[in-house]
Amino acid sequence: MQKHRTISGKVLYTSRKPGREGEERGREEFTWTHHTDGKRTLRARCEIDEPAPTVHRDIVYSLDENDRPMDCFVRLVIGDEFMGSGLFIINKDTVECESYGPSIGRVSQTMAIDAPFDGFGTHPIVADAYITRKMDRSKGPHKRKFPCFLPSPDHRGATPPLISKSEINLAYVGQETVTVPAGTFDCYKYEFSDEDASMISIGGEAHPPYQVWVTADDDSIFVQGGVGGYMQTWYELVELNR
Repeated sequence: MQKHRTISGKVLYTSRKPGREGEERGREEFTWTHHTDGKRTLRARCEIDEPAPTVHRDIVYSLDENDRPMDCFVRLVIGDEFMGSGLFIINKDTVECESYGPSIGRVSQTMAIDAPFDGFGTHPIVADAYITRKMDRSKGPHKRKFPCFLPSPDHRGATPPLISKSEINLAYVGQETVTVPAGTFDCYKYEFSDEDASMISIGGEAHPPYQVWVTADDDSIFVQGGVGGYMQTWYELVELNR
């Protein structure tokens, strides 16, 4: 008999743009596998319908018992055409990537890890929530720099998988109780921001402030969140099984 614990769910993406409030613009299905040795694996399938071109992303991402990234597989289909696949391996001192796609061919990369980092930004919404575990809430509400590696610096992750680095800001805001279609949850609230414009969209815009509410337990599951600015998006947990 298997000894791992499984959590699965679905996040609905909607719009908050004027005239489109509440319209569905995408969805995300996810599964977390929690192993008895403390390691965890996320499997996520993300679909973004709007704005064009559409994005279809598959992610398999694993962390060790200390929440340090181990490896990540990314496969991207943009505008319903294959863009690329990449395998990232996070070692003690380096990040390696084996990637291929129509616009990049076959690429092998190695980047040195020359400073402490907080995680690997894989782009699924549920992964954004989980990475907030790196914040020290015992300090109370506060903000700090949050260095990460990424498979794409684009806001939608809509570029071929290659190693990138980013240093955004993450703030712990406080605690709230939140009700969404999946239920009522005690949550920690956080806000990502990018005052230094370290992540630029394909259109050349800096990432607007991004608020997330995360379950106030060891599972750190995304509950709700939204991005302002030019994006005007909203996300809610609509199904959860654990």
